Amino acid sequence: MRKIYAIGETLFDIIFKESQPQAGKPGGAMLNSTVSLGRIGLPVSLISEYGDDDIGRIIDKFLKENGVYTGHIDRFRDGKTALAIAVLNERNDASYTFYKNYPERRLEMDFPVISKDDIILCGSIYAVTPEIRRRFIEFVSGAKENGAVVVYDPNFRKSHLPDLERLRPMIIENIKLASLVRGSDEDFEVIFGTKNADEAYSSVKDLCPVLVCTASTDGVYVRTPVYSGKFNVRKIVPVSTIGAGDNFNAGMITAIYNNGITGNDLDKMREEKWNRIVSTGVDFATDVCLSYENYISREFAKKFIDRV
Repeated sequence: MRKIYAIGETLFDIIFKESQPQAGKPGGAMLNSTVSLGRIGLPVSLISEYGDDDIGRIIDKFLKENGVYTGHIDRFRDGKTALAIAVLNERNDASYTFYKNYPERRLEMDFPVISKDDIILCGSIYAVTPEIRRRFIEFVSGAKENGAVVVYDPNFRKSHLPDLERLRPMIIENIKLASLVRGSDEDFEVIFGTKNADEAYSSVKDLCPVLVCTASTDGVYVRTPVYSGKFNVRKIVPVSTIGAGDNFNAGMITAIYNNGITGNDLDKMREEKWNRIVSTGVDFATDVCLSYENYISREFAKKFIDRV
């Protein structure tokens, strides 16, 4: 059976609004995606690391309760589970402060064996972190060689700009390994200095031929060798945008999985299939923006399962 894996950092998010804590919950880009995928019953595993401490146990229990397999987690004892403080502004966009205490040796666990057409999701700053880079590249490059669909989300924000020149070669290497790159217009502006989806595609097409560029309320742009399209998003008043991109990724992967789309299909597809992929991504992201949750609600998940 086809399986889904996400590799990334796990944290515990504490969300503040107007100087007051609003919520505390497990977070991290890849964790957010896997929880949404688990809630709709897809076979998803998280490859990550968190401490064998109180917060780590809360996260582990939460993942299992939401259908995420945790057998590929490094539960370290020498260190503490990472924390993220997210402060929401008047538009409910978040700025972050991180508190991390990792052990010297990291990702000291067994990685899964990847089969053809399995789906791998990776990205964010974790994918260009030097301390875990060797293990990350071994896994993702091996998955690509075995015929997996690799979805890469750079999720590279302005706060990382001082490190861009050092990290850009790793970002480019990741793009080369990807079957599909999904990023925001802000990501590509920061990394490549681009101003729109066409410029972003010009920057990545020789590295990866399939780009999905999300541009907030302006819509979603798809660029491939055979298809160029734009899809609208719904107008909403968001409660929080934390997890919006992560859940767009989860929605895309859901459509790829449910429609039997393989890595060989992505650069040949036309509007009908891209509409399924993008619209599912938009549905997932929209639901997340309407609460302080980092993942789709259980109510949305139930309706989605019933509809499918």
